[in-house]
Amino acid sequence: MGHLKTIIFIGTNKSGSSREAIKAAEQLGYFNVLFTKNERQIQQREEYKDVHEMILVDTNNYTEMKNEIMNLKQKGYEILTVVSFLDSYVHIASLLCGEYCKNYTSSRAIEMMENKEETRSFLKDQSYTPKFSIIKPGDSFDSVSEKMAFPVIVKFPKSTGSKDVLYAANNDELIRHTKSLQEKNPYEVMIVEEYIEGKQYLVEAMVHNSKVMIAGIIEQEIIRGRRFIITGYGVLVDPPVYLMSSIEKVLNSVVSKFNIKNGTLHLELRSTGRGLKIIEINPRISGGAMNNMLKAAFGFSLVEETLKLFLGETPSLEPKHINHIYTQYVIVTRKGILERVTGRGRAKKSPGVVEVFIKPKKGTRLTPPLSLGHRYAYVIATGDSIDEAKRNAKKAAREITFHLNEDTQ
Repeated sequence: MGHLKTIIFIGTNKSGSSREAIKAAEQLGYFNVLFTKNERQIQQREEYKDVHEMILVDTNNYTEMKNEIMNLKQKGYEILTVVSFLDSYVHIASLLCGEYCKNYTSSRAIEMMENKEETRSFLKDQSYTPKFSIIKPGDSFDSVSEKMAFPVIVKFPKSTGSKDVLYAANNDELIRHTKSLQEKNPYEVMIVEEYIEGKQYLVEAMVHNSKVMIAGIIEQEIIRGRRFIITGYGVLVDPPVYLMSSIEKVLNSVVSKFNIKNGTLHLELRSTGRGLKIIEINPRISGGAMNNMLKAAFGFSLVEETLKLFLGETPSLEPKHINHIYTQYVIVTRKGILERVTGRGRAKKSPGVVEVFIKPKKGTRLTPPLSLGHRYAYVIATGDSIDEAKRNAKKAAREITFHLNEDTQ
């Protein structure tokens, strides 16, 4: 085989940023290997043409993955980096990279950021950290309600994609939610934190040689049903100066506190009368449409620049063009089995539309959103202003209809 310049990816979703990263590696000319524990991906192997080699392995098992890497090395593959663009594997990927290749990222910082409890505790004295309280298994809740003013949010530190993030308006709700979460995971710590009113922003950033670069600031539109579901994303190509400078302050503080030399991260922030508050930090690019959204707005591929960073090259987030971009997600309001989707063509022809993506195939059981994974389509659109982009995206999204069979279960 000679020296195949290889990038190992740990896990991928079928679509979204993690899959775009594999495509970017292929375009950059690398041989890419996917470690997956998802047997469905092995069965649907032909749908992953951009994956050069797919290996079924327990991606939570460090030793098993080490053995697979050793096998590849023995076959003469040159492992340049081990990466993951999925939430739960960013840390294990950076540890493996530390053993088998030159690791440019900060494993300890990633590990702390993957755990929201550790992140909160580590940043507890910062003005941008919400008031919070940790409930250990077996603790009583009385102490919490004395310390905190309602409303509050209850969540597991390892929750991702809005799963297990619950809103409590009063003590009864708090007790109900904590009980239901405790039944789900009796040995897990829970975080109770103040609920913060205000506009929510997502900041995608990259750190190269300790220098912080902002890839994009996105205003989020959120609906609060049984969960907080983000349905709209507006890329701010010209954020107001006060917002920009306060975001830079928070970001620089986080990067220096965690001592990040190289890496990608995103923050979710709410702007309040008391300044910006961090809702959460994740050590990777956001999933879903984020990469395509930023590409449509600025012309660079954040996953491609991330790969360059991890390979020890110099990434660039210089805009190649600037467009106002808005992404609208589509959800369903009742349960059912998908029979067919109509309106895709009309949505594509709608003014300003850059991309229409529809995720589920016929026969999939759809449900009103309990996590971000339950968003079934998105439309990315552009316009002469953010408001026009938003109108274009919403108008196109309204064309898409999921026709469901009433679910009898």
